[in-house]
Amino acid sequence: MALERFSAAWREDYVTSVGAAEHDVDDGPCVFCALAGEPVDESTGVLARSDLSFVVLNAFPYGSGHLLVLPRRHVATLQEMSDDEYEDFSLLVRTTVVALEKAYGPDGMNVGMNLGQAAGAGIPKHLHGHVLPRWSGDTNFMTSIGETRVLPESLQSTWQKVHAHL
Repeated sequence: MALERFSAAWREDYVTSVGAAEHDVDDGPCVFCALAGEPVDESTGVLARSDLSFVVLNAFPYGSGHLLVLPRRHVATLQEMSDDEYEDFSLLVRTTVVALEKAYGPDGMNVGMNLGQAAGAGIPKHLHGHVLPRWSGDTNFMTSIGETRVLPESLQSTWQKVHAHL
């Protein structure tokens, strides 16, 4: 089936307007900033730290082993990061991929960022990268029809499996 495309050029005025930014809200204290000061421990969900970044369990994982890599400093965009922060963050993403490969032996890996609320970021004011192991056939009717995810392990189990490799 061919993908249909419809023009909605009239929306350009809205998506480029100052008013569109009203939907990018920052409510209350930043949970990621609070986690940045927590120790590496199963009780905190923090798995590892580098000089300028850290790795934490995703409290609402898409699947087993879904981790977040974050700069310690509260920044919302890549361009706000210093070169040192960006390098440290990128190296920790790579380290996290390697640790997940060792811990889970997946068929593939999703690595990505949702930059801004419009892109799907649940917490748009503190940049974070997702690292998620994937397996062939790991989606099923529960996700696609039931809009429900079935996770075969606890966050504590994820922490124990991955921490040993970080």
